[in-house]
Amino acid sequence: MINSAIEICDKVGHIMNYGDGFYGGVFVASLYSLALVSDNVKEIPSIIQEAIDVIPSESNFNKCINDVIRWYMDSPKDWKKTWYKVNRKWSSDIGSPLGVFKPFNIDAKINAAWVVMGLLYGEGDFTRTFEISTRCGDDADCNPATAGGILASIVGFSEIPDFWTQGLKKVENLPFMGTNYSLTDAYRLSEKHALEMIKKNGGEVTENSVKIRLQKPTKVPLEIAFEGHYPKEKLTPDQTKEGISFEFNGIGFAVVGPPNPSNPSIENHVFHAEMYIDDQLIEKIILPTEENKRRFTPFFKYQLEKGQHRVVIKILNPIDLFSLNFNHVIIYDNKPFKYNL
Repeated sequence: MINSAIEICDKVGHIMNYGDGFYGGVFVASLYSLALVSDNVKEIPSIIQEAIDVIPSESNFNKCINDVIRWYMDSPKDWKKTWYKVNRKWSSDIGSPLGVFKPFNIDAKINAAWVVMGLLYGEGDFTRTFEISTRCGDDADCNPATAGGILASIVGFSEIPDFWTQGLKKVENLPFMGTNYSLTDAYRLSEKHALEMIKKNGGEVTENSVKIRLQKPTKVPLEIAFEGHYPKEKLTPDQTKEGISFEFNGIGFAVVGPPNPSNPSIENHVFHAEMYIDDQLIEKIILPTEENKRRFTPFFKYQLEKGQHRVVIKILNPIDLFSLNFNHVIIYDNKPFKYNL
């Protein structure tokens, strides 16, 4: 039921993502939808191809995954060769200022590529699948978990090697940190939602069987995030206790660095800030210091008119117990930057 899965991706994914970020959810949800109605690991290549066909061919996400498929077919026994090609073509991050100009990359398409590489080169072997997806790097906890989950959806839980389920029973009933839900609760809730979705979409659920009405996948619309934006430089802003300021020539910027406590034992604080661009108040911003609420990209603005700009960010309620160490600012231009080597 790929279309039903994508419908949920649309509602939930677009709360925090657009473009490749949204496509990452669509692709993985499609992989799971197809894996759950397959029982043969030899179908993994066709499952991947059918899942990526849901995403527009004009998108970089589609192009990246199809590159992985093509390079795998060229070198089916040498995953490192494919890894090198993927890195060379797709490893430059644009959307996450934490990864721009660095090896780190949290972008959805390249991390989806590492999932696909684990599935293709793992050839149905759990250990090999985990090893490759992990060693590819970047989001190296989620990627092998996704690849392993898709593989398990094909072969079934009973076929997962004991090595990879050892210790599970000891933690299944322990609540996750910050919640009242355990793994067992998650199992039951997921099963409940799955059965309700199957019935909602014309399937049948009886005491001993489940019949799923298969859907013909529908392609999602084209979305291009950060279109026409190219990282140009990284600069350090002028910073005081009352705020930061910097000047740049370009079409956008993103400031990196959450507020950090000078003493981890002190109570949390909420900063109030104002962002001015070219002497105009653009936005009033709230910056919580609480660990699970901090903003790692607290200030940003894209699609500005090309030219010289001055940014001033005023902290309205500074305190001594928290340091606002904004690491750096990524500047964007409307054309690729040419390095003079």
